[in-house]
Amino acid sequence: MSAGLDPIRVLSVDDHPILREGIAALIANQADMKLVAQAANGREAIVQFRAHRPDVTLMDLQMPEMSGIDAIIAIRSEFRDARIIVLTTYAGDALAQRALKAGALAYVLKGLVRKELLDTIRAVHAGTKRINAEVAAQLADHAVDDVLTAREIEVLALIAAGNANKLIADRLSITEQTVKGHVKSILAKLSANDRTHAVILGLQRGIIQL
Repeated sequence: MSAGLDPIRVLSVDDHPILREGIAALIANQADMKLVAQAANGREAIVQFRAHRPDVTLMDLQMPEMSGIDAIIAIRSEFRDARIIVLTTYAGDALAQRALKAGALAYVLKGLVRKELLDTIRAVHAGTKRINAEVAAQLADHAVDDVLTAREIEVLALIAAGNANKLIADRLSITEQTVKGHVKSILAKLSANDRTHAVILGLQRGIIQL
């Protein structure tokens, strides 16, 4: 670190203590970075962000109590200059799109933490956006796809939970015929062969989560 320059102050948010410990150890070895706080869910992330005002926040997406995306939205609505890096297991384009739309500046896969994280922290702190190559390829591949509606996502999630059309209709207070229409639209938009294939694609792309 150059003389007179303050270290990059980092907040780490993840519900897995072992991952947080690994990130803490990684940052501890960097002269130009300092881990100032940790959080185990989205609600804690907001509290810790307010208390420490980190330069860069590392945010998991799938967490109890409040998801990473909801936390990003909440933090960015209060602190417009918040610089947030998504750190996730999921490379799905739909999940990445939601995170980036919420205000994340970078997207790093957990499997590539040692290879990509430190450079990404420095890049984001400098004001640069950075997206993992695999995620960028997914976004490009599906850039012109028809987006599922909120109702279609509900139907797909209920299919993933093992519900037949009649049960889905009852749950959503719509007719079975309407459910069939939604299923047909889902299959077409996802280019899926059948319901099971649609669920697999929905999970892979981060459209739904189990």
